[in-house]
Amino acid sequence: MVTVDRPNFRLSDAERAEALDALAEHVRTGRLDLVEYDERSAAVSSAKTRGDLAAVFSDLPEPYPSVLKPAPEVEAVRATVPTPPLGRRLSAMAVPIAAVLAIALFFTAGRFGIFMFVLPVVVALLVGSLGRHRR
Repeated sequence: MVTVDRPNFRLSDAERAEALDALAEHVRTGRLDLVEYDERSAAVSSAKTRGDLAAVFSDLPEPYPSVLKPAPEVEAVRATVPTPPLGRRLSAMAVPIAAVLAIALFFTAGRFGIFMFVLPVVVALLVGSLGRHRR
């Protein structure tokens, strides 16, 4: 049985010519006699859609015109996102950890606690300079 993708799609002249060539091959192999070939070639010539063409080849084995062959299945490819290296992940966590540490030290370090807010800035500068050297 011939199955066709999008049976309502219209045929081109080239697709009809390919179908006639396939019918001629069936005559050469003895699957069709000349009367059947005449009937089917008239049906191919008047076929408007892929579905019309499929009816002509429904009781024949291959060769079929390419328009009647099912499209090959495409295997879905899952996109993979590479995991960043451990050093890059740790450096990305350094600034938020330094900010939390600065807030904790602000409340516990007494009058020098205000200088603890410089800690995240220093860590950010260090991480940034290390990142530039790695590239």
